[in-house]
Amino acid sequence: MSKKLSIAFIWHMHQPVYKLDKNGIYLMPWVRLRAVKDYLDMLLIMDKFPGLKLNFNLVPLLISSIYDYGFKGAHDIYSRLTITPVEDLTDDEKEFILNHFFDVNYQNMVLPNPEYKKLYDKRFQNAQININDFSLQEYSDIMAWFNLVWFDPLFKENENIKNLFARKNGEFTLEDRIKIIDLQRDIIKKIIPAYKKFQQECKIEISTSPYFHPIMPVLLDMKDVISANPNTDYPVFKSDMTEDAELNIKIALDKFEEIFEQRPAGIWPSEQCISEKTLQLFHNMGVKWTVTDEGVLEQTLKKEFIRDFRGYLEDPYEICHSYRYKPDNVRGFENGNYISVLFRDAVIPNLISFEYPHHDPVKAANDLYDRIKTMQKKLQTSPDKMHLLTIAMDGENCWESYKNDGHEFLETLYKLILEDDGLETVRVSDYIDEVDKLDWSSTPFELKHIQAGSWINRDFLLWIGEPTKNLAWSYMDKARCELKEYEKQHPDDPKLLDAWKELLTTQSSDWYWWYGEPNDSGQDDIFDHLFREHLKNIYQIIDKPVPSYLEKPLSNFVEAHSRYPMAPFEKFELTGKDPYEKWESGGCIDIPAPPTMQERRFFNKIFFGYDYDNLYLRFDINKFILDKKNGFKDFNQIYIYFKNHSDNNMFASPIRTVNKTETIIPLLRDTYNTEIKFTLFKNFHFNAQLALATRDNLWVLQLKNNIEHVFEDFLEIRIPFADLRVNPDDMVEFFIIQGPLGIVDDFYPQNSLLPVMRPLKIKV
Repeated sequence: MSKKLSIAFIWHMHQPVYKLDKNGIYLMPWVRLRAVKDYLDMLLIMDKFPGLKLNFNLVPLLISSIYDYGFKGAHDIYSRLTITPVEDLTDDEKEFILNHFFDVNYQNMVLPNPEYKKLYDKRFQNAQININDFSLQEYSDIMAWFNLVWFDPLFKENENIKNLFARKNGEFTLEDRIKIIDLQRDIIKKIIPAYKKFQQECKIEISTSPYFHPIMPVLLDMKDVISANPNTDYPVFKSDMTEDAELNIKIALDKFEEIFEQRPAGIWPSEQCISEKTLQLFHNMGVKWTVTDEGVLEQTLKKEFIRDFRGYLEDPYEICHSYRYKPDNVRGFENGNYISVLFRDAVIPNLISFEYPHHDPVKAANDLYDRIKTMQKKLQTSPDKMHLLTIAMDGENCWESYKNDGHEFLETLYKLILEDDGLETVRVSDYIDEVDKLDWSSTPFELKHIQAGSWINRDFLLWIGEPTKNLAWSYMDKARCELKEYEKQHPDDPKLLDAWKELLTTQSSDWYWWYGEPNDSGQDDIFDHLFREHLKNIYQIIDKPVPSYLEKPLSNFVEAHSRYPMAPFEKFELTGKDPYEKWESGGCIDIPAPPTMQERRFFNKIFFGYDYDNLYLRFDINKFILDKKNGFKDFNQIYIYFKNHSDNNMFASPIRTVNKTETIIPLLRDTYNTEIKFTLFKNFHFNAQLALATRDNLWVLQLKNNIEHVFEDFLEIRIPFADLRVNPDDMVEFFIIQGPLGIVDDFYPQNSLLPVMRPLKIKV
């Protein structure tokens, strides 16, 4: 009989703070909309699978927001507009609706609903559209559809919801829109009681995170942060934030015990950021287990986990165990005390989030099952009795990229696992309890030390170490020093509690994730506004002048400078080696990056220009990501999307790349006439693929094209205007997406298309 492999699914549910103060309106709707699409159905699916055991990590700030919506009548800007009579809408509100009430997955949330699609097409197929082109009834319908499409398929069998989906164009009333919001609140009210019930029935285990979701190693000891990547500049704090870290854990544990009537045994560290002091604090606060990424284990063991080109581990032995962190000579770890640490498989979350949505969900589930079985087979020679595969990942953001919100994928996967006698799903604490019964005298799975790191790149540079991020941290540190000084002088002031909550809110990881390079939410200005408002609240609560620097955005939120072509090229040759002089008359997108991000930029510059018959592009690929001998380590793809102005009757289709975040900016949401794709892998640079948009928002690959390229010191491309169907004296606009396997890593420019006019040859 084969050795059984246990599987711990840990679905992480997290949303940041979206409101200005405890009594304020939410500026973004994502808690409310995720609540009706993901938080409850991910739990109720278990009713179809007796014996299924799952783990859910619920971030306290999310739970607080769910309570606000479900039981305190909270609104966000979107829901408030939805229940506003359309005749009372201002011009600014109409503009907001047209810009934001289509922020949904086009393929799975717009396209299946013909009435919503009509409104979408009207909004985006005419670049000159304005607020007066829509009737009041159409504004009503846009708001209704935007809220309706977020309902999970599980709830669409509700008679009221089913009737609303059956409405035709021009039928939604104010009463309908109010009913939609009320139906959402009915679902939201059921979320926490359902989790509580499933935990009491021992079907799930609920873990939590530090209350305000801070990067714990930053609060506890910057030496650990620096040790993960010393090759950058970090802010120097005047504050000792150890007590902030301790308070985050205590409040989180106390709040969850209050809500769920039992103290959580596990903590998911914010962003899976871990360090020795983090583990020691968790343990001293009574936490039994925690989870982080396999990259941290690699760094700790000083061993690389080898994977083949499909991502299969050559030897999964090390990551398929729970570890005991048990340092010597550390207070609290005497007499054999320890905390268990799980290390998640890093490839599976990326497959589920970014790769499987592009495939048939049943086939995708079978692929993951095959990967699990391959891993189990490789463990048959293991000397150990128990093995654990940890699948720990975001439990909400990816499902709208799947058909039917991922139900077929999850149901197929759970069914395959439960019908296999060699596999089992487990609650983490149950598994650890069983492991504790084993003889540990000969086990190698004890750690005396752990290397500080996070789930991404094994360091903390996504949150600190970049100039704008560092500036945000310094503003927080200054506010904390002011608050601490005020507390010394007024220790009994009842306002201190509110001030400290505001301060702790500004330590949340989300602000620093979106600030600076390389992430872009499409709404970074809103996050910046929220961050500065929370800092202002601190000064206002303690009656101190608000620093003038908090009145200005930390960043300009503008794209890198672009230079447009000045004249057509003469006798242009593709060499990939020529100096910059031949591009002097061309356009350029300069992509500056601070020192901390230089090694991660794919391009340093993009040049573009034209002659009478061709468009030319040059990509200066970052030398840091290229190995001179082996080329590119991973698949890299460049997508170029063109909007043609020669013929308004051309078909236009949505882009085929996948965005990493739920917020989709206009360029990524628009439709285009032509797509060109380049694939780079190792030392191969494959011929360009040209696709033309066709009816029903599809693309047709052209078997032949005349696109040429040379890749030497840099990549140069010649694209005939004829292939783009651009006539002389007509304009084409384009933008560029860079990302592996169709997942958007970055795009250029950020806010507008690049125009090129095909010159008209003048006969002399």
